[in-house]
Amino acid sequence: MNQIRNFCIIAHIDHGKSTLADRFLEITKTVEKRNMKDQLLDRMDLERERGITIKLQPVRMDYQGYILNLIDTPGHVDFTYEVSRSLAAVEAAILLVDATQGVEAQTVANLYLALEQNLTIIPVINKIDLPAAHPQQVKKEIVNLLGCAEEEIIEVSAKTGQNVEKVLQAVIKQTPQPSGEVAGKVQALIFDSTFDEYKGVVTYVRLKNGQLHPGDRISFIGTQAASEVLEVGYFKPDYQKSAALVAGEIGYIVTGLKDLEKARVGDTITLVKDPGQSLGGYKVVKPMVYAGIFCQEGDEYPRLRDGIEKLKLNDSALFFEPENSPALGFGFRCGFLGLLHLEIVQERLRREYGLDLVITTPSVAYKVTKSTGEEITIHSPQELPDQNYISAIMEPYMIIDIITPKDYIGEIMTLIQEKRGEYKNTEYLDENRVILHYHIPLASILVDFYDSLKSLSSGYASLNYEFLEYRPADVVRMDILVSDELVEALATIVYEDSAHQVGKKIVNALKNVLPKQQFVLKIQAAVGGKIIAAERISALRKDVTAKLYGGDVTRKRKLLEKQKKGKKRMLKSGKVDIPQEAYMAVLKR
Repeated sequence: MNQIRNFCIIAHIDHGKSTLADRFLEITKTVEKRNMKDQLLDRMDLERERGITIKLQPVRMDYQGYILNLIDTPGHVDFTYEVSRSLAAVEAAILLVDATQGVEAQTVANLYLALEQNLTIIPVINKIDLPAAHPQQVKKEIVNLLGCAEEEIIEVSAKTGQNVEKVLQAVIKQTPQPSGEVAGKVQALIFDSTFDEYKGVVTYVRLKNGQLHPGDRISFIGTQAASEVLEVGYFKPDYQKSAALVAGEIGYIVTGLKDLEKARVGDTITLVKDPGQSLGGYKVVKPMVYAGIFCQEGDEYPRLRDGIEKLKLNDSALFFEPENSPALGFGFRCGFLGLLHLEIVQERLRREYGLDLVITTPSVAYKVTKSTGEEITIHSPQELPDQNYISAIMEPYMIIDIITPKDYIGEIMTLIQEKRGEYKNTEYLDENRVILHYHIPLASILVDFYDSLKSLSSGYASLNYEFLEYRPADVVRMDILVSDELVEALATIVYEDSAHQVGKKIVNALKNVLPKQQFVLKIQAAVGGKIIAAERISALRKDVTAKLYGGDVTRKRKLLEKQKKGKKRMLKSGKVDIPQEAYMAVLKR
């Protein structure tokens, strides 16, 4: 065990985690040169296209007689749960900071997650080969943050490979060896799991004590399920079979389970004949954003259910429950950590399961106290009871930390005030960069807050947020009517004092995305039956007089009158198909 080192890389988005992992794989010759490609550990097409890491990915490297187990983690705030799961399986974390950007919001947030787990922190500055790099200044920021000495910080370029070997040496020297007993009772922590068509459920584990062999009868302490180990092995980064997994190691177990619910992330695996204690899971993640997911075609519902269940297995922050809507049929009400999370889940369902989906407008979870005294939590505008039966509504508030150069403080403060933010305090990282602390309603930062923040600060500001508490809110439900028909999926919950402006924005946005029909299209926003904003889209008109030549003008008039009557008749019975862009337009408003 004294030859094993378990560590992960944590950083803000785009600071070079996956590129550094590529260099490690090259130096340790884990992957042959001919099979090497950029961002090798980003296995999903979606990750490679967007250039972001979505899923944590473990890999085992052999270097100078040591076994190095690395877990590459995502950087985006919507995937923080992936980071916290990786941290539970390792003893050290490389804290990577971009030499051009310096310490950013997620750097700080992920660092605190690592310190909570008592991990050894190895500070590294990346991208020193770039012309805009200012490593000296970034060193000062890291020293302020960590309280370490400047000499301890390693300067590297993950792209060119400069000094990367020094990082591996530091990992070997500074990472504590894993604790545990090979002869002890088996305790394996599940930090991720996935479903394989041929192997069933494959769990990714960190073995704390004991050893596991193929053929062992195992049980899952949390779900009380029992099974037999079909295969164990390591990540190289593909599955590589081995004869056993021993305490201190990170590897995979093919469980032979077919029921996805039985192998939960955070559970502990032990032996049936000599059970050990539970290692205590992670705290369950609370979804922040809720949206309905429905199929365009009703007969695809079983495939949607199957797809969501399999995604849930290796995305433990996804929450879902069945929902039935009169307009959209059967589907699921799903909970996500943020809009990027929603987008990724939607895209994965589309690609991996070939589904055409309708996603309703996302909303946050409100706590409603009815006039009878009953308390309910609502996840969608449709569930909000009539105003007359409500005595109070509470909404979730977040703590947000924004790191920005001080030149942009004024504009950012104005933006947050417009979004109903409540100022707490300002901290200076150094003479040029500050951290702004605010409390703000989640509904305000849900939609386009991040985009506005980036454009106001020329891309320099970074954001991190976490849940604070529920507070009273003055909100109402706003319905959208298209051609006098209520479109359930477009309903939103808005603040009463800004309902008129929001309604105007939504009907204008819809006017630009809804296709023209053969009749005049009315788009209206209503609160409690009262229309507060409206727009019209004129009808498509065929030139019915084109075939006429000469003759009396009354012939022309007759045809135009006939067309007018037809349009009137269609206005009463015309149906409109709402495209998916319309839902996004309401969201972006």
